[in-house]
Amino acid sequence: MIGYTTIGTNDLAGSASFYDALFTTLGAGRAMEADDFIAWGQAENTPMFSIHIPADGEAATVGNGVMIGLAAATSETVDEIYDLAIALGGSCEGQPGPRGDGGFYAGYFRDLDGNKLNVHCMI
Repeated sequence: MIGYTTIGTNDLAGSASFYDALFTTLGAGRAMEADDFIAWGQAENTPMFSIHIPADGEAATVGNGVMIGLAAATSETVDEIYDLAIALGGSCEGQPGPRGDGGFYAGYFRDLDGNKLNVHCMI
């Protein structure tokens, strides 16, 4: 259903380094690139994640209430991605752990531009 998600960045190279490290761990790689954007994916015709310099020339800003969830296979991978995000300069929005009653395990963080993400799996 989802083709891709896009977030804005004010530092394409710095943001790309952050996401290169996270997505390598999740088994994804760069799928498309141009001077103003980079997109990562796991296989052809699967959803992608992209970062863009805003087309209007204004500064990228964080959307209030916007969050992107990154799927992981195991809770160990959730922990690894969360720890890596923090080590790469991201900020904590909720340490990894079980959430609710339904076997949902997630860690929440913000990237270098302040965009909120989580990495999650079902346990």
